[in-house]
Amino acid sequence: MKDSYLTAGITLERLVSLLKRNPFDANPKTLARIAFLVQSAAWSSFFALIEKKRFGSLLKTVETPRDPVFIIGHWRTGSTLLHQFLSKDPQLFAPTLFQVAVPDSFLVSHAYYQPVFKGLMGEHRPMDRVKIGMDEPQEDEYAIYRLTCVSPLKDLVFPSSDHYFLTGSDQFLPAPDQIENWKDQISEFYKKLSFKTRKRIISKNPFNSMRIPLLNEIFPEARFIHIHRHPYEVIPSTIHMWDILRRQNALNKKSRRPDVTEVATFMDQMLTTIRTDLEKIPENRFTEIGFQEVLTNPQEAIRSIYQKLDLPYTPSFDQQIKEFLPEVKRFKKNEFKPAPEEIGSIRKLLLNHMEHYRYY
Repeated sequence: MKDSYLTAGITLERLVSLLKRNPFDANPKTLARIAFLVQSAAWSSFFALIEKKRFGSLLKTVETPRDPVFIIGHWRTGSTLLHQFLSKDPQLFAPTLFQVAVPDSFLVSHAYYQPVFKGLMGEHRPMDRVKIGMDEPQEDEYAIYRLTCVSPLKDLVFPSSDHYFLTGSDQFLPAPDQIENWKDQISEFYKKLSFKTRKRIISKNPFNSMRIPLLNEIFPEARFIHIHRHPYEVIPSTIHMWDILRRQNALNKKSRRPDVTEVATFMDQMLTTIRTDLEKIPENRFTEIGFQEVLTNPQEAIRSIYQKLDLPYTPSFDQQIKEFLPEVKRFKKNEFKPAPEEIGSIRKLLLNHMEHYRYY
């Protein structure tokens, strides 16, 4: 799925609203992308109506789960690897790529979309060699964007300037007049996941790093796992990722490749927010861990996470981790390093956090 995959799967009503309120270019390439999105949205709306008719009354009797586990942290810190490991726990369930791509209808439409996804998707994510598949774990920001249209992803798809799309973004949190609808949509999505699987949900979503208090309000027994990594590895990898995603999804030409200072400045903002907000969460409901710990000794790292969060680490889960390790060892990471002249800028902007997390 090479183009516009961040928005494909949204319903027609929401797509029209986005197109009315946000700038897009009327050139052949963009209009082709919009045509693809319109037909995709028509199918999404069709299946959403079927799902509502079939499950609407039943879902009203389902309670919003109180205790999801949220993996947070800046992009490119190893959150995907941790998510993959935790999704092996028989007690947990990670939202799949299919479920976050068509959040309005995944209870009824899987069989219909299966051949479509097979034909459109590659074997790996566009920014690295991580395997993707219709039923592989995926971050739920894609569902949040499609359900609420309140997400910084909107500013990536519809850039309004050539600034880094996360700079000054007001899209992490809904406006006061949108907050109840936002909470209802997220609750409904998690209710559907819970209804479908009967398991505790494990979510990986870096955007949620900026929403800890609101998530804690919706899910009062939630757990939070903050994974962190050396900024010298994170910053250039993040630039590479956003550069690919903007080129494949932006509907106008106002975007550009972000620079080191922009990404480091926002990383400082995110880490400051995480550290401040986690202080308000009870100690048995959050933990922090470094990517290198997960990579070097995943079983010990995950066992320590579970112990801190009062989660049962079972023999069956331990066996699942062991069986997954050969695949992890075969995986070849992208290697990105900042230029020598960029290291000083990163260190200056992030020194406080580098010292806090012992990245000397």
